[in-house]
Formats: sequence, C-alpha cells, structure tokens
Amino acid sequence: MAKASEVKSGNVLRFNGELVSVEEYIHRTPGNLRAFYQARMRNVKTGKIVEYRFRTDEEVTICRVETNDYQYLYEDGDYLVVMDNNTFDQHNIPKLLFGNAIKFLKEGMNVTIAFESDEPIVAQLPNSVELEITYTEPAVKGDTSTSAQKYATVETGAEIRVPLFINQGDKVKVDTKTGEYMERVK
Repeated sequence: MAKASEVKSGNVLRFNGELVSVEEYIHRTPGNLRAFYQARMRNVKTGKIVEYRFRTDEEVTICRVETNDYQYLYEDGDYLVVMDNNTFDQHNIPKLLFGNAIKFLKEGMNVTIAFESDEPIVAQLPNSVELEITYTEPAVKGDTSTSAQKYATVETGAEIRVPLFINQGDKVKVDTKTGEYMERVK
C-alpha cells in the first residue's frame, strides 16, 4: 500500500477491485479547504474513464506492471500464442486485448504486452505495419484527377481503402489504430 501522494500519471492502480491506468493526476489546494488529488483514470479492461478525488493520506494499491516485446506465433481459439523474445517462454493472450487492430496481425510480428502479476492486461501492435495487397480492382487510366480511393484486401484478410494507383502485389504501410492507408512501400 502506498499513499495517494506517491501516485504519478501512468501508474496502474487497483481501484474498487479493478485495474485502472492513471491518465491525469493533479494536486489541488482550493482556498482554505483541505488539499486533495484529482485523478482521471481509465479502466484497463473496459476502457471506461473514472474520475476520483483522493485525500492526501488515503491508501492506494500501486500495481507492478511489466511491459515486454513478444513475437506472435499462431492463433489458438480465443487466444493468441506469443513467445518472449528473450526467454522463449510462450503465453496465451486473449484476442480481445488487441481490439480492432488484430485484423492487421500476421505471424512472426512483434507485439508489446503488459503483464500485472502473470495476467496480461494490455496488448498493442506496432503503430504501423507493412502488408501486401492480395486483391484489388485494377485502376482505369484517367481516373486519377481526384483523390479517389478503392477497396483492397491485404494479406491478413482485412479490407482497407487505398488510392487508385495501388495494384495487386504492392506493399503498403497501414496505421493499426485507424486502419487507414499511409503510404506505398518500395
């Protein structure tokens, strides 16, 4: 247990039985009233924002979170099997931790996973990935006067929107958070 004065932005706390990540933590001293800490926290599992005022002497539980890079090996039902790059230990990670970005995940890719006492709590793909276009309609010459886009399927099976000049077999860089085309890779 730690005092509320020891908490910093970025810490992970156990708050009301749930894990929350502290996004904003401000010390306030309003006029002649007692000082307090105003915290804005995000629930790790649900993503819901929680706001709370801590007294300066209030006890809080700061969780120890270890973040490391892992290599994605294969899919196993509702789990993804990843391997620690240093110790070669394998872990089963729930698919739902990756969110919508999972559709851009391919075997052999490195991912970042945060553990709190052997329980995975956060999983992230790199900010951008390079994928090959497996199917797209051919562009018609002369259709490039505007910034028109067409649908294309990448090697993971996800469908994205790309400019008309992208052809089947091209490699493109895709933003994993938004799923948007970034640029063509040479």
